[in-house]
Amino acid sequence: MIARTAFAPRAYRNLWGVVTGLGVVAGYVAVLAANSRHFYTDDTEAQYGPLWVALGHRLREGRFPALVPWEWMSGNYTMEEAGIYNPPQLLVDLIAPSVDNLAAYVTVVKLVYSILAALGVFRICLAYGARAPWAAVAGVAFPLSGWFLFFDEASWATSLAGTAWMLHAWAASVRYTRGRGGPIPVFVYLYLAISVQYVFPAVESGLMIAAVIAGEVVHQRRWQPSMRLAATAICALLAGLMTYLPSVLSSPVTWRGNERIHNDSFLDVPWSESLNASLPSTVPAFNGWWGYVQPLPMVYIAWFLIPALAFIDWRAAAKSARTLSGPAFFALAVLLWTAGPGYIGPLRWPARVLPMVAVALLILACVLLSRHGDFTFSRRRYTVAAALLGLLFIRSFSAAPHLLVWHVLASAVVAGLGAAAVWLARRYGTATVCAFVLATMFPIAYAQVYGAPQTPMSYNFPERRSEMTGAFPDFGGVTLQLADRALVQPREMNIQGAWGSLAFGNYAKNMELRYVNAYTPIGHAAFSALLCMGWDGSTCPDAYRRAFSPEPSTGQALVDLMKVDRVVLQRAQYPDARGHSAPAGWHWADYHGHENYIWVLERDGGPVSQRDGLIAATENATATSESRDSVTSRLRVSATDGGSVVLARLAWPGYRATLDGQPVDVKAVAGTFVAVDIPAGTHDGELVITWRPPGWKIGIATALLGLTGLGILQWAYRRPRRSGNNLGTATPEPAMVEQKPLVDAMLVTDSLDS
Repeated sequence: MIARTAFAPRAYRNLWGVVTGLGVVAGYVAVLAANSRHFYTDDTEAQYGPLWVALGHRLREGRFPALVPWEWMSGNYTMEEAGIYNPPQLLVDLIAPSVDNLAAYVTVVKLVYSILAALGVFRICLAYGARAPWAAVAGVAFPLSGWFLFFDEASWATSLAGTAWMLHAWAASVRYTRGRGGPIPVFVYLYLAISVQYVFPAVESGLMIAAVIAGEVVHQRRWQPSMRLAATAICALLAGLMTYLPSVLSSPVTWRGNERIHNDSFLDVPWSESLNASLPSTVPAFNGWWGYVQPLPMVYIAWFLIPALAFIDWRAAAKSARTLSGPAFFALAVLLWTAGPGYIGPLRWPARVLPMVAVALLILACVLLSRHGDFTFSRRRYTVAAALLGLLFIRSFSAAPHLLVWHVLASAVVAGLGAAAVWLARRYGTATVCAFVLATMFPIAYAQVYGAPQTPMSYNFPERRSEMTGAFPDFGGVTLQLADRALVQPREMNIQGAWGSLAFGNYAKNMELRYVNAYTPIGHAAFSALLCMGWDGSTCPDAYRRAFSPEPSTGQALVDLMKVDRVVLQRAQYPDARGHSAPAGWHWADYHGHENYIWVLERDGGPVSQRDGLIAATENATATSESRDSVTSRLRVSATDGGSVVLARLAWPGYRATLDGQPVDVKAVAGTFVAVDIPAGTHDGELVITWRPPGWKIGIATALLGLTGLGILQWAYRRPRRSGNNLGTATPEPAMVEQKPLVDAMLVTDSLDS
């Protein structure tokens, strides 16, 4: 038991903050003991980890990684989930190339973000008047909640990072409106949540700000503090606008160009699933990747959450309900969201919002337990707790009747843990019962992860980059792979098998290889259609024919327009390819030890990707490359009767061209390749083709406007303090009064909000 009397209030809170961080570490240890690859699976191994390595190399070369021309599938990083405007993410990228064990690296990065997320919840609870031990319980419980643990932490790293920053923005927002902090922390945390470059945390941040604004108007019965918060949030939005402007302005050429609001049943979560939130054995029933019954505890939050409702003095809680209006509004909003619609523009799969449901309910429960908990003996409370546990059992059994034994066992465990917690609260007080609740979370997390099936999207990529490089062919130049990941059998998903020869997702980035294929959730629609290439770089069987067929307007094959040096064919997709003659200008190359998985075509005259810059084709014109980098090509061109030049650049919006300083139009060949018409009579003209993210000037202007607004808000915040007049806006911190163990079981009321 941690005795409060030994510490000053701030030191006591800091101590429990340390406990929160250590609790997350203990949770990670428990999870890794159950599955050492839990945090290195699915999108983490196929998208984020290799992407960090690749971007880190670009940064170390002194190049801002906005565009990479040879990465046709995912080279526009102003639109990908790359976080190129997010300073902490750039630091993660910079370190990545120095670490060989990618699984260990991503696990450590996720641990840091999970600790940040837990501390964010801890700070939110304190801001709403919770005592530090219960704030720590909420903080540790959140990273171990179902969806967050099995998806955001295991797979979707950007969602994890964005959520962590958003939670700190929430805490800072409450402190700002209640006069305990300034606008700068709110601005910084909101900007970091936005610039992660993943739309869900950005939208959730906006929803959170709206809830806090409304909640503080209800709580304080005045609108000025909330309006100051709204102004700060607008400034952060203006500063972060550059993160999403390129995506919005370029969306017409992507897969996402026609997204609208519509509904389907995939990953729509019925509200009744909230009754599964406290049974560790729960496997919810809604349409998902595994069919109708999901084999993972996606809606689980914490074993104590629902039963603890019986031990809150609701009459006392009703009197201070206004103080918790913000979390209540947020909880209501995200519960509505999880039930649909299935698509709101780029926001698909409402189940992704389940972590927001978890955090809102944990905040509400732990603040109420802290301020209005009552663990005195009461048959009525025990009866209500038993009834709530019965509801948990019935709902979980209804969703998955075949797990009856596990549901019975889980119910018994929750009942036993609850009885022990009530006894500890009555006998020893808050610190002891909270320490007990924290300790119970880790074996539950271990059991849930140990019993979970492998995600169907797992790639099982090797963990060490040196191992990948040592086994993979030394493919120099630019490589196009024509293959389908669905044809790789589970027994082949290892370094001795398919992963020694084939590269899906961003796997090639681990080995610093220049592959056309890559992972992208955005997708350039026209290019994807040319080679029927999917989000993970897989292609259809017809891609081989298409790659070597002439493009009508230029007469050049696609592989020539792309300046590809090598074509790798998956043997399972093209079993008889080697028995046919190679296309003209190409030959079959032998890579001994890889014949079981790939056939390789290479150019007769050697690599072409480094010749003549990115000039791919000319018509009635001559062109010579003078220089090129990732965003600019400088050429000398001549065309007596007029002609055109085609570049091996994907025609993203944002390209501009000048000929001898005068603007000329940029067009797209086959909707894919950047091309410029050269006027008749041009002789040795300088053609400069440059790409900038669409809306970049607007983004810079709005960022400056946002920073200016922040400066004004900070001046307004500091001015009365410098003059020694706080104008009565600051709300005092909660009284830190030591109590006897029985009363310490949450009868204390926060002087802040009473």
